[in-house]
Amino acid sequence: MKYRKLGSSDLAVSEISLGSWLTYGVGVERDQAAGCVRRALELGVNLIDTANVYGRGAAETFLGEALAGVPRDSYVLATKVFFPMSDTDRGLSKGQIVKQLDASLARLRVDMIDLYQCHRYDDATPLEETMAALTGVVAAGKVRYIGFSEWPADRVRAAIAMAGVERFVSSQPQYSLLWRAPEKEIIPLCRNNGISQVVWSPLAQGVLSGKYRPGDPPPADSRATSHAMSGFIGRLLEPKVLATVQELRPLADEAGCSMSQFALAWVLREPNVASAIVGASRPEQLDENAAASGLAIDPALFARAEAIVAGAR
Repeated sequence: MKYRKLGSSDLAVSEISLGSWLTYGVGVERDQAAGCVRRALELGVNLIDTANVYGRGAAETFLGEALAGVPRDSYVLATKVFFPMSDTDRGLSKGQIVKQLDASLARLRVDMIDLYQCHRYDDATPLEETMAALTGVVAAGKVRYIGFSEWPADRVRAAIAMAGVERFVSSQPQYSLLWRAPEKEIIPLCRNNGISQVVWSPLAQGVLSGKYRPGDPPPADSRATSHAMSGFIGRLLEPKVLATVQELRPLADEAGCSMSQFALAWVLREPNVASAIVGASRPEQLDENAAASGLAIDPALFARAEAIVAGAR
């Protein structure tokens, strides 16, 4: 496993990180999920990403149990705040940040979060209040560093321009061969301001693994067939998308790697990306994905892949 510096922080994070969206505490049986966490750590994955809203606290609770007894300095723990946790609890006000952080700490069974991320931008709370609250929890020793996920570029610029507040070190955007929107504004902005990308859905919810073939039913054990995990994958299963992905298979073969490894290596070709978050329902998936770290692939193959995807739009 290779490691990259996370923005302007002193954290070195694994190029492949383990996420828990739709999976742990929700869609994957507990013993199997615990096996995934153990295997990730064995493979050198040190960044574990979750959020309070995943399973309304269930993912954090599971990780708190799964990581019990693991030396705290051996992994980087990231969670998030914003989405509703009850009919009245949501957003990035000072009161919510303090309340939700304490709840996350309790569920995760730790005294400090390494990376506390604003899950989305809160239009209902002044940015000054949010940044002051984040600065306060860092000063209190409950958080080491802060980040954001899917914020508008103008709000990121406004936060960067503020004096006397904690600086963001990470951005968590959706980014993959099938979704390159961050390249337009967010990546250049972050590159110039000491902020790294920790990207979600680098495999487009598994579609870029090539396991979904046009005209065939999804594999029985896949995310697409899971009631708990299939809610967001619909548009990615359109026949045109699946056919385009299959055109990438010869490129992965030429590179001598799996389609998943090819897609992850494509994301990691971007120097501003510190880590690519993968989900796993089986430990062997992590063996395959972790092997993408440090993979050397001819940039010409990546260029051909980009042309294939662009031509299908």
